[in-house]
Amino acid sequence: MGRGSVNKVILVGNLGRDPELRYTPSGQPVANFSLATNERWTSPDGSKQEVTTWHRVVAWGRLAEFVQQYLTKGIKVYVDGRLSNRQWTTKNGETRTTVEIIAREIVILSPKGDANQNLPVEEETLSDELPEDLPPDEEDDIPF
Repeated sequence: MGRGSVNKVILVGNLGRDPELRYTPSGQPVANFSLATNERWTSPDGSKQEVTTWHRVVAWGRLAEFVQQYLTKGIKVYVDGRLSNRQWTTKNGETRTTVEIIAREIVILSPKGDANQNLPVEEETLSDELPEDLPPDEEDDIPF
């Protein structure tokens, strides 16, 4: 693959909770939500198996405002973004690390009326602006 590198994540899953919208000290909107993806298979003994993986998703700018307005727990979305590792120190002096997906694009996949009665009729797609760093949340050990 030439000289460059790639940091790209594509997920299709369901929101595990309603998004949380906050603003940085400079007024930049940032939204956080959890996304569940499922893997299903049949084991050699014929039993059905399923594993759910939870992902932390962060959206910035106009995309964050879109997330707050249109996304709710349970709806299915397509997320295109990049992986980001973030480290911070808690009030107790403990170092914590989290892996997040910084969203570049989000597409609502749930049909109108499925988990959210207020979705637009047409498919909604919105891309974000370049994010700025978010300082850790002082109230929680996890910064969102």
